[in-house]
Amino acid sequence: MTKRLHNKYALITGGTAGIGLETAKQFQLEGATIAVTGRNETGLVDAQALLGNQALVLKSDACNVEQQAELAQRLMDEFPKLDIVYINAGDVTHKPLEDWDETSFDQVMNTNLKGPFFLIQSLLPLLSDSASIILCGSVSAQIGLAQSSVYAASKAGLISLARTLSGELKERGIRVNSISPGPTQTDAFNKFGLSKEKRETLIEEVKALVPLKRMGSPWELAQAAVFMASDESAYMLGSELLIDGGVGNL
Repeated sequence: MTKRLHNKYALITGGTAGIGLETAKQFQLEGATIAVTGRNETGLVDAQALLGNQALVLKSDACNVEQQAELAQRLMDEFPKLDIVYINAGDVTHKPLEDWDETSFDQVMNTNLKGPFFLIQSLLPLLSDSASIILCGSVSAQIGLAQSSVYAASKAGLISLARTLSGELKERGIRVNSISPGPTQTDAFNKFGLSKEKRETLIEEVKALVPLKRMGSPWELAQAAVFMASDESAYMLGSELLIDGGVGNL
């Protein structure tokens, strides 16, 4: 039986941890040749060990426009084409309105919207004529969650790009769609600097917000990404796929 991503070349940004790393594993299992990016040196080393030498593991900061052009050039040197682009790298900073300053605002917007825009621009010469570009949005763009203002706005902009860039690239056969996760159980909860007790309390509070009363798993999000990357989703264009436990609809 032919694997769903057989002979396809894929890039996953933010692919060294969490949803991105699980997606990279699933893409490989479905036959894709993959490249992943990350910023953390330890994460890069660990991802290379997990994904094997057949994977291209590259250091790249999604918020830096110059590095997006450098990433595209490296891929042009390594890959004959690019069939799948999964823009997964993101900054999930949440804080009260009064705590934001211009620097922190720009950091989120550059990582979640500006960097991805210019990465796609830089990758245009490498994209195959049936390429699938998947943008990782967020259910936060659909709801009014307190303290998510800048993050949610950046993701709303990214979801909008799935529509507008689809209109621009459809004549080339390039599809752009978005996947919007709801709360997902990843090691991101370990990065908030909370004690174990407070972290567990936060996780239970987040679960309570989800109609299904649980968080999603990286595997569930990765399976959605495989579908979006494969020819099975060939009739989807400019669409948003909510994988959120009902948060955005109920």
